[in-house]
Parts: sequence; structure tokens; C-alpha cells
Amino acid sequence: MILAETATTLALMPKWFNPEYLLTEFGAYVILGLCLIIFIESSIFPVLPGDSLLFTAGLFVAQGSIQAPLWLVCTLVTVAALLGNVLGYAIGWKAGPALFRRPDSRFFKQEYVDKTHAFLEKHGPKAVVLARFVPFVRTFITWIAGIGRMDPKKYFTYTVIGGILWAGGITALGHLLGNISFIKNNIEAIFILIVLVSVVPIVIEWAKARREKKLAAAAGPAESDAEVTQQIPRIER
Repeated sequence: MILAETATTLALMPKWFNPEYLLTEFGAYVILGLCLIIFIESSIFPVLPGDSLLFTAGLFVAQGSIQAPLWLVCTLVTVAALLGNVLGYAIGWKAGPALFRRPDSRFFKQEYVDKTHAFLEKHGPKAVVLARFVPFVRTFITWIAGIGRMDPKKYFTYTVIGGILWAGGITALGHLLGNISFIKNNIEAIFILIVLVSVVPIVIEWAKARREKKLAAAAGPAESDAEVTQQIPRIER
């Protein structure tokens, strides 16, 4: 049974950002469309409803709209997310350094490559896993890892962990909550809540960066190596 149609489209969002609309429009190719979006968002285009789409896919499986076992859907979306990260890493590895070497580049400089590498060597495992749950960041961190020449073995180990927790975990969560009346009757509010919760880490990071900048300005013009290193991911975003 398909989820009951919501009375209005998601507030504050364009129609194509509505995960229920997208999954319904895919029709018989819903799993293929779902995996394609997850792949694209995990590699080259961050402005897609990754979190809410996975959650809704789990709901659709629970309601029978997606006629496939949960384990298969979770496996396929996880593989799509991992393949997306492989592509993103390859893009950073191949194209990133060339951008930094451009003599007339205003924003990309070779020193950023070295500092990004140092940042990921220090915080890589945690950054790669946690970035999965932050919109935009989960796309860009793959590029940064490639640009900074993060150790491939370490990167792919932790991107697998993050991919399973994010893609498989959120889909399973949607399935678990799919038959709860409150969730079904307030699906619009749930979608908006997912988006808002997803951007909380971005707001926290922005506030932290703003505070650090003020402290650095008060301390003097010289920046410490640690502070400059922490600025690299914000430059890439």
C-alpha cells in the first residue's frame, strides 16, 4: 500500500526535493532512481535530498510501495553511496592538485593540498564517517580526501563504515518507523525535521569558525598552524 498522499508539497522546498514525489515518479524504476540519486549526492552534486530520501525509501518498503526486501534495498543504497565516494575521491585525486597548481588561481593554492592532507591524516577517520550525516559536507569530504592524498586504505575503510551507518542505517530506521501512525500522519513535518537536524552540524561549525576567527583577530595577525589547518575544509565547502 502506497503512503497516503500528503495534502501539500513539502514546505520551503521545491517539488523535486520532495522525496515522496521523487520515489513515486520513478515508478517501476524506483530502486534504480533511488540508487542513482544517492550515488550522485555522494560524489558530485550535494543539492539532493539524501537523508530524507533514504528515510522515505524505508517507509515505502514498510508500506509495500517498494516491493523489495529491506536487506536488498539497504545493500543497494549502501553500494551506491560507496561507489559515489569512490568517484568523489578519484575526482579529488585526479583534478584537485591541478587546480592548486594554477598560477593564476585565486582560491586554490598548493599549500592547501599539504594542509588538507595533514588535516585528514589527523582527523580523517572521524571526519569521513561523521561527514556522511552532514549535507554538502558528505559530498565535498570525498574531494578533499582525494586532493589531500589521504591514504586510500584508510579512506575506503572508513567510508565503508560511514556508508553502512548512513545509507543502510537511515533506510532501516525509516522502515522501522514506517508503520507508526504518527509518522505516517505527519510525514511532511518529519521530512522537514530531518533536513533541519541535518544542517545543525553546519550551523555549529559555522559558529565555531566565527568564534575562532574573532579570537585569532584579538590575539594578533599571526595564525597558528592548527588554526590554518582547520580552515581548509571550510574553504573547500
